[in-house]
Amino acid sequence: MAEELIIPVGTDRKEIYDALIPQISGLIETESDLIANLANITAVLKEAFGFFWVGFYIAKEGQLVLGPFQGPIACTRIPFHKGVCGASYSQQKTILVPDVDHFPGHIACSSASKSEIVLPVFHKNGTVAMILDVDSDQLDDFSEIDAAGLQSILTLLERKL
Repeated sequence: MAEELIIPVGTDRKEIYDALIPQISGLIETESDLIANLANITAVLKEAFGFFWVGFYIAKEGQLVLGPFQGPIACTRIPFHKGVCGASYSQQKTILVPDVDHFPGHIACSSASKSEIVLPVFHKNGTVAMILDVDSDQLDDFSEIDAAGLQSILTLLERKL
């Protein structure tokens, strides 16, 4: 696939996710480098939705370590049991936070972040390889539509792990 992104204009998020999924599949299907694929996925999500921050934290060295991202400077390392990212990792599930100020133990890498969705990415053996963290500067900006759309994208990535 050419490095050109086609984003539907004037449509809802579900339609945008539906349009992005085959394009992301085309971007990553022939690329074997994980970092390159993570970088392209974050760029697509940032460009398509204008999220405040989008990036991956990779599980290594007993913690979550910052990987490719788009947005302001971020926390570099997050313990497995801290914040929304740590909760998603340790609980092995998607966590949707409408207001980060009401999430116990939220790690404020940026005070501009108001809502967040975090999804685990699994190795073939069922362990969590990394998490995808998406932040918004708007309250209650994420829904089950985002959870489903992002999960579809991560399923493409998981096939390559």
